[in-house]
Amino acid sequence: RVPLDAPGAVVDLGCGPGNVTRALKARWPEAKITGVDGSPEMLARARGENPGIQWVEADMNDWKPGAPADLIYSSAALHWLDDHDALFPRLMDNIAPGGFLAVQMPRNWAAPSHSCITGTVRDGPWRNALEPLLRPGPSHAPDAYYDILAPRTSSLAIWETEYCQILEGDNPVAEFVKGTQLKRFLDALDEPLRGNFENEYRARILAAYPKRKDGKTLFPFRRLFLLAGK
Repeated sequence: RVPLDAPGAVVDLGCGPGNVTRALKARWPEAKITGVDGSPEMLARARGENPGIQWVEADMNDWKPGAPADLIYSSAALHWLDDHDALFPRLMDNIAPGGFLAVQMPRNWAAPSHSCITGTVRDGPWRNALEPLLRPGPSHAPDAYYDILAPRTSSLAIWETEYCQILEGDNPVAEFVKGTQLKRFLDALDEPLRGNFENEYRARILAAYPKRKDGKTLFPFRRLFLLAGK
């Protein structure tokens, strides 16, 4: 949906191991493509597999390009950052005239997969250690991004899609969350509290996302998309 035929400079902000960055290079092979991430491990993987792309290690909170970009693209990265009221205007300031900001973020914070984390944190002997790690859902509702971006854009599209993921396994939603939102809570505990906390969360999730008759589990997951033209 990005209406650019021949952008000169394209940035993948929060590029991780470069999977999407490669797709951007394939779509616009003549463009200068830059992948930005704060993880040296992720960038090491990206560099090894993607010649012809510039890789930059930087904190996404204060990164800015050397010159305005024609496209800043970010998929499933900006929700890790706080203060979107300041972040998104700053990103728009680094878009060249006629360019675009294209963003995808999870917005699933009200779902049981996430609310069960809060409940588990507050109902156990680990509360004092873990409660400071709780944070509000970082992704705003669509109308909030409209208010932030509309004064700074020439065109703006915002939409949400809920994907009904069909998962297999004994407790697949717990496994899905364990490597993302749950990780910082597990990392903050030692055994046996760590194992007890995880087991309590897994029990709550299994009740919230029961298996269907065929043994599979449905996991609805909402994502927010925005495409802002300058």
